[in-house]
Amino acid sequence: MQIDKTGWKILEILQENARLSNAEIARLVGLTTSAVQDRVKKLEARGIIQGYTTRVNPAALDLTLTAFVGVRISPHHLARQVGSALAATPGIEEVYRQAGDECFLIKARCRDTVQLEGLLDNINDTEGVVGTRTTIALSPVTEANGAILAAHRSCAPQEPDED
Repeated sequence: MQIDKTGWKILEILQENARLSNAEIARLVGLTTSAVQDRVKKLEARGIIQGYTTRVNPAALDLTLTAFVGVRISPHHLARQVGSALAATPGIEEVYRQAGDECFLIKARCRDTVQLEGLLDNINDTEGVVGTRTTIALSPVTEANGAILAAHRSCAPQEPDED
């Protein structure tokens, strides 16, 4: 889906702070409040804006250990069942089905290695899971908020500005 430069700017602003008013966004992009409101409604209607969330600081909740876990399964016809079970497991933030030796890649946050060990035990006890490979992250270079736009804006097709 093509978006003009002003649309990209509005998305960047909302992704950084979705609580800004339409009037403030309008000031930042040089449009009227009603024009920004119309654009945001169009972005929502097109499914580009899927919702508004709150970012939580994991360290403030003592979740300072981030781990990425590759999961191998067998038999492969259990993939949907295993994926659903993994997604419902406390401590797991994200689950991706992937191609390659490992069928799933999981992002998990834990307080410490003891909690991670318990999480890995739960994962390995899931029917169909035959093994895991765990990598512990030292620190984030970039994380989800803003990553989608930052990673894809330069290569996405753009329409000329509407306004």
